[in-house]
Amino acid sequence: MLVMNAVDLDGTPMSLRVQSGSIVERAQSLTGRPGEVVVDADRCTVIPGLHDHHIHLRSSAAALDSIALGPPAVSTRQAAAIALRTARTRADGWIRAVGYHESVGGELNRDLLDAWRADAPVRVQHSSGALWILNSAGLKLLGEAGHSDGRLFRRDRDIGWNGDDAGTSLTAVGKRLSSLGVTGCTDATPDMNSSSIAFFDEEIHTGRFKQILHLLALRNGAEHRVTFGPVKRILDDTDLVFDDLVAWILDVHGQDQSIAVHCVSVPQLVLTMTALRSTGTRPGDRIEHAAMVPDDVLSELAALGVTVVTSPNFVSERGDRYLLEVPRSEHDQLWRVASLMRSGVPTVAGTDAPFGDIDPWACMRAARSRTTRSGSILGVHERVHSRRALEMFLGTADFPNRPRELQPGRPADLCILSAPPATVLTELSADMVRTTIIRGEVVFER
Repeated sequence: MLVMNAVDLDGTPMSLRVQSGSIVERAQSLTGRPGEVVVDADRCTVIPGLHDHHIHLRSSAAALDSIALGPPAVSTRQAAAIALRTARTRADGWIRAVGYHESVGGELNRDLLDAWRADAPVRVQHSSGALWILNSAGLKLLGEAGHSDGRLFRRDRDIGWNGDDAGTSLTAVGKRLSSLGVTGCTDATPDMNSSSIAFFDEEIHTGRFKQILHLLALRNGAEHRVTFGPVKRILDDTDLVFDDLVAWILDVHGQDQSIAVHCVSVPQLVLTMTALRSTGTRPGDRIEHAAMVPDDVLSELAALGVTVVTSPNFVSERGDRYLLEVPRSEHDQLWRVASLMRSGVPTVAGTDAPFGDIDPWACMRAARSRTTRSGSILGVHERVHSRRALEMFLGTADFPNRPRELQPGRPADLCILSAPPATVLTELSADMVRTTIIRGEVVFER
């Protein structure tokens, strides 16, 4: 394959020759060879394919077959009730809803769901992803008929929804990612077991999922079509035990892997930093989200050398809620980007789909503008320029903070855009994705 008449982000003309899934030649101009597939970029921008550094693929696939029960699609109790009453059951017999938040209709429980829909099993996922709420029919199906309020917190693993919807193929979500220019993903689902890993292997083996896939899970001795990185652990404010966290970090490090700790509150972040000071860090250690970062821990966070994988898209998606619910004095701590970078913290981004919008370009725009849906600004000093926002998605799974270069010897994971660099950086829009190439294979063309 020859990608010709392209320019890189700096505006430098280039052509790229691809063989066996890798870039083998780069020059200002190359001539096609007999029988060679030629892709003409028409003097537009070619960049490395995007890598989403924090996504939940199986939940994203399941969300495509679910009804929205939270903002912006549903914002009132009446609208939520109508959505459930008119919903059709899925192939597995359930009605599955996602994205509920208390701003819609207060605390959701079994009785309220029964009032809205009692003739079919219903499960509703809270927008945090940490909580499922079930109606009586759903609880009976799970053998939990005696549960008082139907609110199952962090019970995914117990009830078999850790990966969520074992029969759901990744085909549709993979095609969506390809249309966004995404060529690689780091799946951040915690506590993956061998069957979860086997599912991903099979999706890749059959060609149903094309993206390069990295898992935040413990590797095992078997051969896999996925790669393994830091091991994910979720912390909750109600269960913060220093000795347990230290023991877990030492255990994972002892198995020659790094750690990735989910931190969305200040207590979680401080506990993790304290534990890492005790255990020591290793290359690849990560903080997932760092949703709240006080000023007085920035330098210490930088000194630890851990990478922060943040999701500034939540400034856009949930910013108006934060402005109402989070004390004004803490607004500048939310979803930091620029201050982390200024402090020397390696900082990259993931969409956290399906809990966030799966579009990484929307995440980039949020990092640049810090604008909520209503037009308010949240954290003006955390804005970054367009190129830096884009580069947060250009690293590899192993080295997320190191933007890839289009040079010989590098994998041919490419995103061909339909505009010159200045327009690309101005718009930061998925609408400009013209062609996506993964390991030398065209997986999307507009």
